[in-house]
Amino acid sequence: MTDLQKKYSQADENNRKLSAYRPLPPETLKSLREYYRVGLTYTSNALEGNSLTESETKVVIEDGLTIEGKPLRDHYEAVGHAKAYDYIYNITEKEGLAEEDILCLHRLFYQQIDSEKAGHYRNVKVYISGSRYAVAAVSKIPDEMQKLVRWYNENEKKLHPVELAATLHQRFVFIHPFVDGNGRVARLLMNLALLRNGYTIAIIPAILRHEYIYSLETAHTRPEVFTDFIADRVIATQLDLLRLMRDDDTVNDTVNDTVKRTNTSLLSKTEQAVLDAISTHPDYSYEQLAATCGVSRPTIARTVKSLQIHGHIRRVGSDKTGHWEVINEVKP
Repeated sequence: MTDLQKKYSQADENNRKLSAYRPLPPETLKSLREYYRVGLTYTSNALEGNSLTESETKVVIEDGLTIEGKPLRDHYEAVGHAKAYDYIYNITEKEGLAEEDILCLHRLFYQQIDSEKAGHYRNVKVYISGSRYAVAAVSKIPDEMQKLVRWYNENEKKLHPVELAATLHQRFVFIHPFVDGNGRVARLLMNLALLRNGYTIAIIPAILRHEYIYSLETAHTRPEVFTDFIADRVIATQLDLLRLMRDDDTVNDTVNDTVKRTNTSLLSKTEQAVLDAISTHPDYSYEQLAATCGVSRPTIARTVKSLQIHGHIRRVGSDKTGHWEVINEVKP
């Protein structure tokens, strides 16, 4: 097993521990979403030189206030990023990625900065300072973006969630389709890919800016370097959230005890429901599983993938004529 594969396994294990806390009370879920709304907005903007502190970012996006002495553009970036962050949650359950989703993310982020360029591909040549590599030519951007969307939709259910998210980010940045805001949109897309696979938001703090840029530059010839960097950030963010959960007195003691046992066969409620359905109906399609378990088809696809990754089920035969086989039916 390679070092990167070990990190995938660690990320999967952390995700199983976090799954033990689900379903979370609506109030807790709302507060966590707001927590990352501020955290991701602050860190993503800070990576690009935004001067707002985390507490100032919170005041700007939650209270609508301005910070004396800070540039107006920094306020616009905070408000725009928060709106784009909200949008990725609106499309988390949506099946597949569309080019319009990407354009909408940029439009929401960039609207107050430059409404004419918001949500539109650049029509000028740009250069990335400090990089030896050229980004996509203006004439090739539409084709390259269509290829990117097609690649994502073909691989969403095939790649490990961390690899999928890191590669989506990397490929998008190498195209650099917008005149500005490409880094912000890339990190939003990365987190959308993670959320769609049942993972948490991954934070890249500004203090790691050098490592972040270096790994992206190196990825032109060694893409695994950037994937490794993102895997570390996924794991670090998961561990931060686990610490928050364990320190929360409102969390049920029984759940805490379950997580601390680090049971590797721990399943979420949805995973157990899907496993039970497959045990009874091994020939069920995604649509039939969705109807039986009362969840969406994308959720079924992500859950089935998770069960396969963790060795609970396997596919026997082709997608059309084959069936599911349960390998490990240990209940949580």
